[in-house]
Amino acid sequence: MFDFLKGVHSREHRKAWFVAIMADAIQIVGFPLFFPGGFSPADIALDFITAAILAKILGWHWAFLPTFAAELVPGLDLFPTWTAAVLFVTRTQMRTVEPEILRPGPAPAPRR
Repeated sequence: MFDFLKGVHSREHRKAWFVAIMADAIQIVGFPLFFPGGFSPADIALDFITAAILAKILGWHWAFLPTFAAELVPGLDLFPTWTAAVLFVTRTQMRTVEPEILRPGPAPAPRR
């Protein structure tokens, strides 16, 4: 079920994926417990805890703010918003690798 996490190389990214998937699964499976949406104390507590854990693991990212707001809308928490936010953040962080800066001179030999 979680085989795609093997492709994620960073330990922090794997932890964040696990937290987001579990939070969304708890909200989707525990639908009767979280039915009132933003008015449910259990839903608010789960969202605060999830946001705090993800911010601690991945650092603060603006993608968490609209995700938290969407979780307060009744019925919208049935969409895996935390998982989508972690997908966005981890994909962004994986692509922000510094480019290799080459010194002036002859072209380097190709790597093998």
